[in-house]
Amino acid sequence: MEMTMKISEEQVQKSKSAKLILLFAMVSMTMMFAGLTSAFVVSKSRADWLKDFQIPTAFYLSTAVIIGCSVTFYLAKKAIERGNRSATSAFLLGTFAMGTAFVVLQFRGFGQIIESGYYMTGQGSSITTTFLYVIALMHLLHLAGGLISLLIIIYNHFKQKYNPTQTLGIELGAMYWHFLDLLWVLLFLFLYFFK
Repeated sequence: MEMTMKISEEQVQKSKSAKLILLFAMVSMTMMFAGLTSAFVVSKSRADWLKDFQIPTAFYLSTAVIIGCSVTFYLAKKAIERGNRSATSAFLLGTFAMGTAFVVLQFRGFGQIIESGYYMTGQGSSITTTFLYVIALMHLLHLAGGLISLLIIIYNHFKQKYNPTQTLGIELGAMYWHFLDLLWVLLFLFLYFFK
């Protein structure tokens, strides 16, 4: 009985430590994006700022898709807490599929920007499009980390490492994924109102 309690205390401590480390990482990412958006606002007074730039329609679609990712990841976490392994599998795979769709839509959005004649650097670039590329590409890099961690979570789930009493990996993945989703929605709204 004492050994079981000790293991439980160790699991609680491990969970708290892992969540705290992830929280510190998310705070540092938030600070990086705050710096980028601040620079975006400060440079808006430049003469080469685009006045008629339109956000690509693919970015609107990708915003809806990434919100759907948060919903399916939340449902996956709730399903494993109830011990429903098949629902957890479906929701995790759905999250991965939508995360991949988000990436595809982001690249389609960049394609729409290029088709409109706006480039990241060079003669067809402006401060507006350069910041748009940098902010969206930085988010995509963080999303790549999220997709890799999601693949690891899916692998561990199929290896039956998660159950109603052991959900740490899914919890951490869900925290990071919700953070990425919220970050993109805030960046999208920022670009929508400050473009």
